Amino acid sequence: MADRSGEIPGGDHEFFMRRCMDLAIIAGQRGDSPVGSIIVRSGEIIAEGIEGGRTHRDITFHAEIEAIRRATEAAEAVDLASCILYTTHEPCIMCSYVIRQMKIGTIVMALTTGEIGGYSSVYPILLDRSIRKWGDPPTVVTGVLADECRALHR
Repeated sequence: MADRSGEIPGGDHEFFMRRCMDLAIIAGQRGDSPVGSIIVRSGEIIAEGIEGGRTHRDITFHAEIEAIRRATEAAEAVDLASCILYTTHEPCIMCSYVIRQMKIGTIVMALTTGEIGGYSSVYPILLDRSIRKWGDPPTVVTGVLADECRALHR
């Protein structure tokens, strides 16, 4: 479990981000955007997601949402406050809404995306404090293996 600083006892952000990169490569090879996400609880990967909007012809098949879907099954809960979401790219506005609903406590990302991002855009849902039901915003860690993740687009 992460503390509010984003540190993982006995863990390593780069280790988990490299798994996201493996998943992103799979997505890219099948024609989707190269995005991979995982959910970690107590230092263990409990779910993975591969970007699949083009493959499934369904915009909701973002890597983050796929990982969350699998994590709620693995955890048998919709409250993922004790989890960390790792992703190669900043969660979009749609994914950020789902992250907040599920109360994920920490988000670790490689790249920010700006205009459509739920952290760096003009709609920073990941930072929002106005919706009481969501509670405190998650801890957000950016830039983990950013250059390597950026290279996935070449």
